[in-house]
Amino acid sequence: MKKPVMEFLKRGLTAASGGPLILAVVYGILGYTGTVDTVHISQASGEIVTILILAFLAGGITTVYQCERLPLGIAILLHAAVLYIIYIVIYLLNGWLPAKADAVGIFTVIFVTGYAIVWILIYAVTKKKTVQLNQYLHKQE
Repeated sequence: MKKPVMEFLKRGLTAASGGPLILAVVYGILGYTGTVDTVHISQASGEIVTILILAFLAGGITTVYQCERLPLGIAILLHAAVLYIIYIVIYLLNGWLPAKADAVGIFTVIFVTGYAIVWILIYAVTKKKTVQLNQYLHKQE
């Protein structure tokens, strides 16, 4: 049990280091485009902490794929569910997403679509590399 927890912490801390940087880039773009000209310190600090938590959990949850006893389909669903929950909670807490059914519905459709596209791409690349590796191994025999 100790190894998965340490792996979760390692992955989470690695991802968390980029979370506030991404928020700083977003603030920079908003300021440069004139969309937002001031951000209150209490708002900024709260958003930095919540984006740090989001990045930590999003990075850490990838350890679900290391659990050999968990079927891949279940791991994918668990990963997607955790990501969805932490994103929706953080977005609602920070006011980045209006607490309205239609806004949450649109977010959900975009999230599910994006997640599916990423997994289709991962599957296609992995499948291609597996075929190439198998062909190489058969030539070696």
